[in-house]
Amino acid sequence: MKPEQEPITGAEYHGSPVTPKQALAHFYAAFNAASLDELASNWEQSEDVVMDNPVGGIVRGWPALQQVYRRLVQGPAKIQVEFYDYTLHEVGDVFYAIGRERGTVRVGERQVALAIRTTRLFRRRAGVWRQVHHHGSMDDPAMLAEYQRVLLGASA
Repeated sequence: MKPEQEPITGAEYHGSPVTPKQALAHFYAAFNAASLDELASNWEQSEDVVMDNPVGGIVRGWPALQQVYRRLVQGPAKIQVEFYDYTLHEVGDVFYAIGRERGTVRVGERQVALAIRTTRLFRRRAGVWRQVHHHGSMDDPAMLAEYQRVLLGASA
């Protein structure tokens, strides 16, 4: 399968996550705008959701995920990412996206470039896609250490 050519930044979001690309665009629009309310509307509100990322570790259930997002988007760090080099796979009422994120995290004058391998899984209910799983990882140990230092130091 050939990767999609255009990155998803969130600017593509048209207000309704009824297609896989719009569900992804909704997530990136919410994350890049630091909107906890929009992030909540992108995720399924259940105990079944799971996120595994370099800052929060493995987190299960929307209330726990919300705490991770609160720390990320309501703290002093400004994070901007886009999704690129990805493929979409739709099977019935489930789709998953496998690709990469690139961007930056900035706290004051400190800035770290980000390169993250990312998988997101969505489930369709009542015609609307909601995220149920995210996995992100970094290949570069030095980048990971600096990312954690900047974010965790910012929220301390």
